[in-house]
Amino acid sequence: MQEVDKRDLGWGDMSTNMQMILKNRNGDEHIRSLRLKTLEMHDDGDKSLSIFDSPRDIKGTAFLSFTHALDADEQWLYLPALKRVKRISSSNKSGHFLGSEFAFEDLTSFELKKYKYNYLRDEVFDGVDSYVVETFPQYQHSGYTRNIVWIDKERYIPMKIDYYDRKNALIKSQKFIDYKQYLDQYWRAAKTEMQNHLTGKSTTLLWQSYKFRTGLTARNFDKNTLKRSR
Repeated sequence: MQEVDKRDLGWGDMSTNMQMILKNRNGDEHIRSLRLKTLEMHDDGDKSLSIFDSPRDIKGTAFLSFTHALDADEQWLYLPALKRVKRISSSNKSGHFLGSEFAFEDLTSFELKKYKYNYLRDEVFDGVDSYVVETFPQYQHSGYTRNIVWIDKERYIPMKIDYYDRKNALIKSQKFIDYKQYLDQYWRAAKTEMQNHLTGKSTTLLWQSYKFRTGLTARNFDKNTLKRSR
């Protein structure tokens, strides 16, 4: 896991466009489009800003997240209909992010100190030789007791994560699909799928137009930028 962390250091900042596809148990789909900006922080967790562009009822909604290693993550949501910024309570991180199958805590950057680790086994997953590692959240208010992660042995990137709730029941699985390499070093998935095993619902994220080192600074991730996000 130290190697996973080390291999993804130094990219600086990133911006990407995304489609979010919400699917219910019957297969009905709702599609949202949004933009994501992320700033790598060397002495702390990363900062990220998500801005929704469509559909109309969610357009202008913005989500700002400051990840921390062991301290509570700081997260804010701007709701244009109310013209107000709402802080996400640290005790509500297991809540659904805008009706998706992603919890608020799923949207933070990976920080090594956030978890304790237990090696389980080696296993081939989707044809990829992988390490299987159990991770235990060390931060308060996590909605999970543990996660199980499949790590590609060659590239040191996650292939799948199983999430277990407070009762230690498997509730969700996330798959990372169609990785591409950027700047000759950094791997990013073009598609991620989160499947809820309890409800039958799923959320798929399609990532497009990755751009790195575009000159973003901490000023682009100020709380005051939420209301001005367009």
